[in-house]
Amino acid sequence: MDKFTTLTGIAAPMPLVNIDTDMIIPKQFLKTIARTGLGKNLFDEMRYTQDGAEIPDFVLNQPAWRNAEIIVAGDNFGCGSSREHAPWALLDFGIRCVIATSFADIFYNNCFKNGILPIVLPKEAVDVLMDDARKGANARMVVDLEGQTVTTSDGQSFAFDVDGHRKHCLINGLDDIGLTLEKAAAIDSFEARAATLRPWA
Repeated sequence: MDKFTTLTGIAAPMPLVNIDTDMIIPKQFLKTIARTGLGKNLFDEMRYTQDGAEIPDFVLNQPAWRNAEIIVAGDNFGCGSSREHAPWALLDFGIRCVIATSFADIFYNNCFKNGILPIVLPKEAVDVLMDDARKGANARMVVDLEGQTVTTSDGQSFAFDVDGHRKHCLINGLDDIGLTLEKAAAIDSFEARAATLRPWA
């Protein structure tokens, strides 16, 4: 998993509430267990017509936000079914951070496990960030995980809370497997000692 320390990037404004996981990655794309290749189908039904043509009005199809790495959204982002493909699709597209007033719990947890930082901020702060995101590619937002701040393109900063363990994992690029491998020496020592004490096992 890639480390997350400071992200300076384009933010896409998505002022919608209840963006659910089926909107993020529709059910017909859940057949794969690979974490790559889903970015092209991110928000598929919002991005494309039934013939596969791009819908020009959708924010991620517009030139100013095609390379967005941050999404600023409304309340209850990631609600719906508990599909891990949703953060996979976001990450594969290039999204590393989602900012909203609230998230669905399972989606929120899945983000951290896949290298995406979900940030919860009050509506007043999200409104300011949404306005900044609407400026497009010339406005770069800065997300500083170590300092726990989000800063607009004109320097207005907002502090956010994040669980210390999750922060450690993101900064060090540790998923569940990485966390286990951090204890590899202790595990090896335990196994060697167990083999000596219980050779029949």
